[in-house]
Amino acid sequence: MSFFNDFASEMVYPLLPAFITGGLGGGAAMLGALDGAADLTSAVLRWFSGRLADRPGWRKPLIMVGYLTAVAVRPVISFASAAWQVVGFRVVDRVGKGLRSPARDAMISAVTPVEARGRSYGFHRAADHGGAVAGSLIAWLLLRQEMDVRQVIEWSVVPGIVALVVLAWVLRTVRPSAPPLAQPAPPTVPDSGDATGGQFWWPVAALTSLTVLRLPEALLLLFLLDSGVGIATVPLVWAGLHVVRTGAAYPGGILADRVGSRTTLRVGSLLYAALVATLAIQGNPAAAAGVFLALGLVSGMIEPAERALVAGLAPIRTGRGFGTVQAIGGIVALPAGLAFGAVYQWQGAATALLASAALVALIAVAWRPAPTA
Repeated sequence: MSFFNDFASEMVYPLLPAFITGGLGGGAAMLGALDGAADLTSAVLRWFSGRLADRPGWRKPLIMVGYLTAVAVRPVISFASAAWQVVGFRVVDRVGKGLRSPARDAMISAVTPVEARGRSYGFHRAADHGGAVAGSLIAWLLLRQEMDVRQVIEWSVVPGIVALVVLAWVLRTVRPSAPPLAQPAPPTVPDSGDATGGQFWWPVAALTSLTVLRLPEALLLLFLLDSGVGIATVPLVWAGLHVVRTGAAYPGGILADRVGSRTTLRVGSLLYAALVATLAIQGNPAAAAGVFLALGLVSGMIEPAERALVAGLAPIRTGRGFGTVQAIGGIVALPAGLAFGAVYQWQGAATALLASAALVALIAVAWRPAPTA
């Protein structure tokens, strides 16, 4: 299901920077708003949907409605006549993500042994990124056939419908379980209760900082265009990024299971800082594309680790835990996205890249990983 949904999504997303800044006359600040406003909307919904996901019988409907919303609105982006309309459609797309994500992540946690959480989320992320590879390649092929951007976006409806069909089958195979609150953890499980107070909020604050201080992907795609990478090549490079992410996600999950999710997050964040700083000082399209592809290793390490960390912090009210963490990150993402977009537009790309690298490195070094988390 995640494979086909991202197939549809990534036929559209890598084309949006060129669509907004080219045909619709928007700028880098508008791209910052694109991701920021979408993440904010998704965040507010996750706060509530995460709590609903812990109620008996709510997870499957939340997942279905969430994916249905995204599939329905995504092709409509092709009808936009102004940059702000693309932002609006993207916000509606993220409404679906806000509804489904906490319930989906909680469902994965519910069917996974504690010692295999990293691998479980790594497997899911690998499937997700695998769909992104397929979607980006199809977008590239369609552009090579002289199809315009609007037409490519319209064709995203096809894998989206396949995703819904697969999703209906997947949800039928998941056996109904007792309410999460009625499932006490076995006494041998170390995280037999949800973390509270500083044990919960300090890791959440660090995780949020490491997330929102990374540059929005829309700005990274714009940087590729500004570096001289052609618009028809961008989906191909985007596909390559997801090839790396697909290959790195499952090993990244294994690493999180073996050395701890916080240690994995720290190492992945320092790798991000090094790569983005390198991106800021390189000067040709080939080098920019190469470093951009290497950023896939960062996602492969960070994504399974952050989900395993949240599942460990909230093993009982798992939906609420994911909803809370994802909501806070999304709310902070809007001002962060706008700030990075403004710096990029008025101070230059190198300044925005170096600022992101420095801030992420600072947080990664300051956050001392616990030996067993």
